[in-house]
Amino acid sequence: MIARDWIAAHIPHQGTMCLLDAVDSWDADHIVCRTGSHRLADNPLRAAGNLGVANAIEYAAQAMAVHGALLAGEGDAPKAGYLTSVRDVRWHRAHFDDLAGELSIRADRLSGNEINVLYRFEVAAGDAVLISGRAGVMLDASGAGA
Repeated sequence: MIARDWIAAHIPHQGTMCLLDAVDSWDADHIVCRTGSHRLADNPLRAAGNLGVANAIEYAAQAMAVHGALLAGEGDAPKAGYLTSVRDVRWHRAHFDDLAGELSIRADRLSGNEINVLYRFEVAAGDAVLISGRAGVMLDASGAGA
């Protein structure tokens, strides 16, 4: 298991914005993470005291960032990436801050190269899927727009 300290050291998200607690499994094509940060009162994604389910996309995006860091290897610094598109999104509830259990976040790499990657993602609580879809990510966006 890979813990939160490793995650925070390898993705750009810091402090309470680092939403993931652990990586349960991963290989070249997928990653499964878990967290309980949706229950925290100081979750930075909360609005009017609630955590809308669309925010679960950020959880999935962070899992994708962790996957990229794991694939890059230990010697490489985290690179800034951009979520370029989210498609075929299906959500099954309005918010998810009221769920007592941990969330499971899965991202499956469908295709990609050194510039862009396409993932399918799913965020679930137990057997209940909260949100799923596909996301495009531009890797190493530090030079984008230059």
